[in-house]
Amino acid sequence: MGRSLKLLRKFAVFCHRWMGVTFCLLFLWWFVSGIFMMYWRMPNVEDADRLLRAQTLDVSRIRISPAKAADIVGAHSAPDHLLLSTFNGRPVYVFDFGAGKSMVNADDGSDVEVFSPELNLRTAAAWTGQAASAAKVETLQEPDQWTVNNFGNIAPVTKYSWPNGEDVYVSEGTGEVVQYTTTASRIGGYLGPVAHWLYFTPLRKNGELWSQIVIWTSGIGTIMSILGLIVGLSFYSPSQRYRHDGVPSSVPYAGQRRLHMIFGLFFGLVTCTWAFSGMLSMEPFPSLSGRGPRRGGARADIVEALHGSEAGVAGFAKLTVQEAVARLDKGFPLKELELATFVGEPVYIARNEKGTRVIPVNGPLAQDVQRARVVTAVRDAVSPVRVDRVQLLTEYDAYYLDRHKEKPLPVLRFELADEGRSRYYVDPSTAELVGTYNSRGWVTRWLYHALHSIDLPWLYRYRPAWDIVVLALMLGGTALCVTSVIIAWQYLGGKFSRRA
Repeated sequence: MGRSLKLLRKFAVFCHRWMGVTFCLLFLWWFVSGIFMMYWRMPNVEDADRLLRAQTLDVSRIRISPAKAADIVGAHSAPDHLLLSTFNGRPVYVFDFGAGKSMVNADDGSDVEVFSPELNLRTAAAWTGQAASAAKVETLQEPDQWTVNNFGNIAPVTKYSWPNGEDVYVSEGTGEVVQYTTTASRIGGYLGPVAHWLYFTPLRKNGELWSQIVIWTSGIGTIMSILGLIVGLSFYSPSQRYRHDGVPSSVPYAGQRRLHMIFGLFFGLVTCTWAFSGMLSMEPFPSLSGRGPRRGGARADIVEALHGSEAGVAGFAKLTVQEAVARLDKGFPLKELELATFVGEPVYIARNEKGTRVIPVNGPLAQDVQRARVVTAVRDAVSPVRVDRVQLLTEYDAYYLDRHKEKPLPVLRFELADEGRSRYYVDPSTAELVGTYNSRGWVTRWLYHALHSIDLPWLYRYRPAWDIVVLALMLGGTALCVTSVIIAWQYLGGKFSRRA
């Protein structure tokens, strides 16, 4: 080996050693918390949670028509969303105009404008099913660990806590439950997402500082891993020119260093790719992380075409709410009823925690007719761009997939002949755009999601294949980091002992 190569290797050893001493605990932290993140999410209130805990909608109490409710709130244009649900034990219309919401009681037409402390307490108690009198009440003046991400959008917030560990956060401005945690979900949150994302409240409050810390630490970790691979491969001897316990060996070290090198040769590459893809999650290179078009983006015309010209609330006069609900299966408890449009035609979308039913105002349509109308609407919207292919997917593909299987199936996949080879995924039963992909987002899809989450369709389809593969890699990386911590402790201990 030439002198220059020896100097280069010596420099790589020096840098890798001190980077390892500095960041070994952080990398161990990331691997262990990554294992928890496989199965624990950040506590959050999803639509499915709301539907699960919502009361069954009592349509017999509805006395106000959608058109009358729109007059009460002064809706001069069609809302972005119009829902019928239950609030404070009463059926209500919820008008969502994008910039804000308005609520009208559907039984007597009164506005719901003031959310008193007593009302918010009842809302929180109904969410948990516990006695309101047992709750501890706290008004949040600043974000805590579980509201730090969106506190500005939901404040002011009141937190209601029960002795069994349930915490419910209610927005004083909207009366909605905006966060819910339990003792178990908080422990899982701390051990998983909070630890993994360095999502601690004092740091996360300063978004720019938090972002830079994550980017730089993961970037330095990537370099550290690359240097470790270089060092390991340069010392590895296929001809076994070293000796270990009196026998030929390919690895020159003993003890923890030997284990570290062996683990590094097996798991160093995945450690490097995980550090790098973790950095990409923060989008340090915006020009490379172009996302596919989405609602409100470059192809908002597709969304408009799928819903068609706004029918407005007047379009629902032909079929009253009671008549629409009467068409539902007897075994379908209604939790929420959305007044929407399907390619220009008014439809009621009935939901509960188990599924969705679509009730067209102007009469039912066969599935093939519904799909044909969706296809025609998308083709017209993207014209003059050509739609190369339309396919009905009954399984997830490489660009539309979900480990938790919560995204709807089947969906129509549209492949466009545009510059970005765009793909659009549309739920043919509701005409909702549920997924997009554009070739400009290949960095996000393959260098972040594929490398970091190993979200490959085959592994997701045949679970627990994904669990076995990811757990094996995570445990291997954890073992590598454990040896790093031990070596760093020994190295620093030796330094201090000699100095003493």
